[in-house]
Amino acid sequence: MFETDFEKILHQVENIQPTAYGSTRNYQDGAVTRLSPYISRGVISTKHVFKSLLDRGFNPYEIERLIQELAWRDYWQQIWIEKGNLIDEDFKSTQTDVENHQIPKAIIEGKTGIEVIDKAISDFYETGYLHNHLRLYIASIICNVAKSHWKLPAKWLYYHLLDADWASNALSWQWVAGSNSNNKYFANQENMNKFFYSDQKDTFMDVEYSKFPLPEIPGILHELTTPNLLTILPEKQSLKIDSKQPTLIYNFYNLDPLWKKEVAANRILLIEPSHFQKYPVSEKSIDFILALGQNIENLQIYTGAFDDLVKEYQPENIYFKEHPTTAHYKGTEESRDWMFSVKGYHSSFFKFWKLCKKELSTLYNAQ
Repeated sequence: MFETDFEKILHQVENIQPTAYGSTRNYQDGAVTRLSPYISRGVISTKHVFKSLLDRGFNPYEIERLIQELAWRDYWQQIWIEKGNLIDEDFKSTQTDVENHQIPKAIIEGKTGIEVIDKAISDFYETGYLHNHLRLYIASIICNVAKSHWKLPAKWLYYHLLDADWASNALSWQWVAGSNSNNKYFANQENMNKFFYSDQKDTFMDVEYSKFPLPEIPGILHELTTPNLLTILPEKQSLKIDSKQPTLIYNFYNLDPLWKKEVAANRILLIEPSHFQKYPVSEKSIDFILALGQNIENLQIYTGAFDDLVKEYQPENIYFKEHPTTAHYKGTEESRDWMFSVKGYHSSFFKFWKLCKKELSTLYNAQ
C-alpha cells in the first residue's frame, strides 16, 4: 500500500493536491497526502514538502490548511524535545473519569458493531494506516466512552502504525482524553456517517452530542484486554567499518537517503532493543523501515545499544540527527529540517502557529 522506493516517494510529494486537501481531508476519500509514514521515518521532512509546494507556485495562504497540518507535526516534536518523558504521562492535567487501564476487546477485534470502526480496524491491521478522523473516533470511544486511560491504547495504535510518531500519537490521544486539552473529544454516529458515507443507526454512538458523556459504559465495551506488544528485531550482524571515514547513525526516526549523500561514510541503521522495549512496533513496521533503508547506499544494520556499537567498533567522527530518542548518542548532532525557525515549548498550537505565520508572511513576500 505504501511505496518504499525513494524516487516514487518524491513523485508522490510532487503530486499532492493541496487545494483539495483543505476542503476534503476529513472525508474517507479526501485528498490526503499519505506522506505521514515517510515524514515520521525521516525519509522526507515537513520542510521538504513545504518547499515543494512553494516551488510549484502555490500561494501559501490558499493552501494554509495543509501547511498548518505539517506544522502540527513539528509542534508535537518540539514539545517532545523540550518535555521529554513528560509526554508519556498525563501532560497538562489528570485524565478524568478513568475506570480501567486496558482496552475494550471489541476494539482490538474490530467487533464494536459500528461498521465504520470495525472495517477501519480490520483494514488497519492489513495496511498499518488509519485516516486521521478515524484515529479520533477510536480514541474517543476508548477513552471517553469505555473510560480507559489513554496510554496503553496509544501504545497499541503506535505499535501498528507505519507512521508511528510517539509525540504526535501520545499528545493527540491526550488531546482526545482531555489530559492535553480543556475538553474531551466526542464524535457520534451521525458524524461518522457523514464523513465515511455510512447510514448506520441504533449503535451505542447514535445519540445527540448533548448526551455525552454517556451515563454508562456500553455493554459491548465491558470486556477488556491487554494486547501483547512485542517487537521482533533483526538478528545482530557484523559490520565493516572504515576507520578513515565518518560514521552516520540512522535510526527508526531518521532514514533520509539524501543526508550527506555526497560524503563517503560508514552508514549504520542502529536498532536499539531498549528503544523498542519502550516504544514497541509491529513486525510490519520493522519490515517497512528495512525496506526504506534500501534507499540508502551501503547501509549496514546494527541491532544493539549505541554504547555497545561504539565499544565494539570504535568508530570515529560520529554524526546523527537531533531527535528526543537520540539524547544518549555521542558525537556531532545535526539539526533536522524544520519548516520554520520557531523552536521550544509553546502551550498551544495557536501560539506556535502565530509565530510560524509571521515567518510564512516574510517568506512569501520575499519571493
